[in-house]
Amino acid sequence: MTTLSPQASKPVRTPASVIAGIILFSIAASALICYLVYFHAPTDVSGTHLRSLPLVNAILNACCTTALLFGYRFIRTGRIQQHRRAMFTAFIFSSIFLASYLTNDALHGETHFNRLSAWWPFYWKLLASHIILSVFALPMILITFFLSLTGRFPAHKKLARYTFPIWLYVSLTGVIVYIMQAAIH
Repeated sequence: MTTLSPQASKPVRTPASVIAGIILFSIAASALICYLVYFHAPTDVSGTHLRSLPLVNAILNACCTTALLFGYRFIRTGRIQQHRRAMFTAFIFSSIFLASYLTNDALHGETHFNRLSAWWPFYWKLLASHIILSVFALPMILITFFLSLTGRFPAHKKLARYTFPIWLYVSLTGVIVYIMQAAIH
């Protein structure tokens, strides 16, 4: 990822250690989620503590989706500062979501969907795509932010073309998955 820094004409390279750190962090986060969903026994089996976390998570995802759409609109109209604020807002909502999601999984475990429902074939495909893309979204988001924060705007722009639609999809499908889980027991 070689680009020209605004301050100098020498090529600026992203240290491999930064990318490796982001990827290792992302793998650790994905492994923790996998552990909590599939192997960890819920600590609140009765479901009495923080029962509203799934709703909170859906609201956080909806807020992230909104911020992402505003960020996209701002960058398309050349409003860089508004774009940055919108993307930081989306990042904050996603970060709070991740903490809340981990808390919910630790307390309550995996949410089950009625496999006898006529919606099951659509639901599991949507959920599978959501999960798979979320694993890729985390490092892409972090690397895209790193490139922006370090002034590597051409590289940021190239990666953001892929990061944005994946992040938007993951955020939006998180809301849809919640609605389906809440509506179809």
